[in-house]
Amino acid sequence: MHIPDGFLDAKTALTTGALAAAGVGAALWHAKRSLPARKVPLLGMTAAFVFAAQMLNFPVAAGTSGHLVGGVLTAALVGPGAAVIVMTAVLVLQCFLFQDGGVSALGANVFNMAIIGTVGGYAVYALTRRLASGLRGVLLGAAFAGWCSTVMAAVCCAGELAVSGRVAWRVVLPAMGGIHMLIGIGEGVITALVLVAVARARPELLETTSEPPKTAQVVTLGLIAALGLALFVSPFASSWPDGLEKVAERLGFEHFAADKPLVPAPMPDYGIVGREGPWVTPLVGVIGTLAAFALAWALARALTPKKAD
Repeated sequence: MHIPDGFLDAKTALTTGALAAAGVGAALWHAKRSLPARKVPLLGMTAAFVFAAQMLNFPVAAGTSGHLVGGVLTAALVGPGAAVIVMTAVLVLQCFLFQDGGVSALGANVFNMAIIGTVGGYAVYALTRRLASGLRGVLLGAAFAGWCSTVMAAVCCAGELAVSGRVAWRVVLPAMGGIHMLIGIGEGVITALVLVAVARARPELLETTSEPPKTAQVVTLGLIAALGLALFVSPFASSWPDGLEKVAERLGFEHFAADKPLVPAPMPDYGIVGREGPWVTPLVGVIGTLAAFALAWALARALTPKKAD
C-alpha cells in the first residue's frame, strides 16, 4: 500500500504531510512524557520485526499479494503513541533506503499506515478486548482490529487518489476496499497468531501500564526472530504486485507513477544495483532489519526522560 511518487498531486501530498507531521508530533510528545526507559528496546525490536515481516508478501487472489502492515501488532505491544513512532521509522527507512514508497508521498503513507491504521486499529483492539476477556479477547481483538486497520488505511489511500484526480472515487473505493478486505484477513490472522504467542509466553507485554520484566531477553529473542524472517523466509515472498499496484494496473492510473524517484535509494526495490543472486534479498533484509531496530531504538531513547523510571 506504499504510494509511489506521482500518484498524488501537490495539494494532497502537502495536506497529508501536514496531517502526518501533526500526528507524529503528538506521538513524540506523548512518548517524551510517558515512555519508560525500560521499554525503549521494545520499540527497536518491534520495528525490526515489522520491517522483516513487511518483506514477506503473501498471495491473495487474482495475481495480487499483500503483506503485514503491523500497526495493531506494534500498538498492542508498546502502546499506540509509541507504535506511531515505530511505524513512522519503518516507513521512512523503506522510503529512503529501499525506494518503497515515494518521498513526495511519505506524508500520505505515514498518515495512512502509521496513524490511521495504527491508532484506529488499536482503538478497535482495545474495545474488542473489553467485550471478550482473556486469551479469547486477544485473539478476537487482534484479528478484527488487524483487518480493520488494513481497510481503514486502504480507504484513506483511495480517497487521496480520488482527490488527486487520478481515478474516480466511485471506482477506486470498491477496488481498493475490496482487495484490502482480503489482504486484511491475512493481517488479522498474522497479528492474532503473534499476539497469542506473546500472551502465552510473555502476557505482561500486553499490559501497557506495567513494566515488562526480562526486557533484554524478550528483545534478543524478537530480534533473532526478525533476522530469521529476513534471512530464511524473505526469499520465498510472493512476487505478485501488491493491492495498490494491482488496482493501479487494473484501473489504468499506473502511468502517473514517476519515471525516476525524487531521491535515489541505495538499495531500490530491496536489491543491490549490479548484483544478483539468491543471497541479495536475505542480505538486504538483514541490513534493513538491523537499521529499523537501530533507528527506532535511537529515536525512542532520545525522547525518553533522563531520570530513572
